[in-house]
Amino acid sequence: MDFVHLLVIPILVGTVATAQEAPVPQPTPAPTPAPAAPAQTSNYFNPSISVIGNFLAVGGTNEIENLPSASLRESELGFQAIVDPYARADFFISFSEEGANVEEGYLTFTSLPWDLLIKVGRMRTAFGKINTLHVHVWPWPDAPLPIVNLLGGEEGWSGDGVLVAKLIPLGDTFSEATLQVFRGESEGLFTAAKRSDLAFNGHYRVFRDLSDSTNLDLGLSYGFGPNGTLPDATTRLSALDATFRWKPLRTGLYRQVVLRGEFFRSSRDQAGGTESATGWFAGADYQFARRWWVGVRGEAAEHADDAAILDTGLAATLTFLPSEFSQLRSELRRRRYAGSYKANEILFQVQFAIGAHGAHPF
Repeated sequence: MDFVHLLVIPILVGTVATAQEAPVPQPTPAPTPAPAAPAQTSNYFNPSISVIGNFLAVGGTNEIENLPSASLRESELGFQAIVDPYARADFFISFSEEGANVEEGYLTFTSLPWDLLIKVGRMRTAFGKINTLHVHVWPWPDAPLPIVNLLGGEEGWSGDGVLVAKLIPLGDTFSEATLQVFRGESEGLFTAAKRSDLAFNGHYRVFRDLSDSTNLDLGLSYGFGPNGTLPDATTRLSALDATFRWKPLRTGLYRQVVLRGEFFRSSRDQAGGTESATGWFAGADYQFARRWWVGVRGEAAEHADDAAILDTGLAATLTFLPSEFSQLRSELRRRRYAGSYKANEILFQVQFAIGAHGAHPF
């Protein structure tokens, strides 16, 4: 072995040893992904929740309807959600100084044969127009006299039962017939002595656009149920309602007029015969600026159990809407009870809403 081989062999051996000792390169670890945002679908089955507050302050004197000087008159907690592809649920719970109660709670079936709509649960009766609306969407802070005297009190007529509605084609006119069957118990209006005592209501409504800026809404109602004064005694109710709206396309945010009126009739079986009483109200509301409304209302109603007692009233309102979620309203009200006692009052209302609150009937 010559001198050259003696030099080359150690070099080769050292090179192999160095290659064996060198660390094997490791791949760079991938960065940890950031937590994924919750999927939008995670809220699909959670109900929309809303809270509406209704504060009322009252000045003046009224010995017949002695409202407190200040009260959180009614707070409404609403839950609304899609149940499945065939139905939706709506629950409205009202809180007041008297406690809490379910104002409405019903399931609506929307995908039925023959284009039927069915509601099951507790709901406001489709009797007239104002009776179908919750207190916080009234155009006044108080209930008209016919609601109080002829429909059992300020809360009006509501009940537990079933509603069936059907659209009736009339060309360009919206037409709907509604039938409701309730348990025959409604405070101040109906009394059910036995299970088979039921209350019924039928309502027919037509709505038509008269022009691009005007429309007319008409309704006819008839209802009856047991009143408990005598065996088989009933109270029969009928009503006619009309609403006219003018809202020009170009200035609809700043100018608008709503004219509304309802006529009620009650026939009540009681000891001594049948008592027939009537009542009505008519009002006009004018939007003169983007957030300002002014309105007037006239009203008169006999008492359901004694038509000789007549109450009348006049009211004027001024409303300011800072946004769609709040409202300030004042009302000057003068009422004459039983044709003699006079009450002059000022009412101040503050309403506010938080959460997602679904649309009310138009």
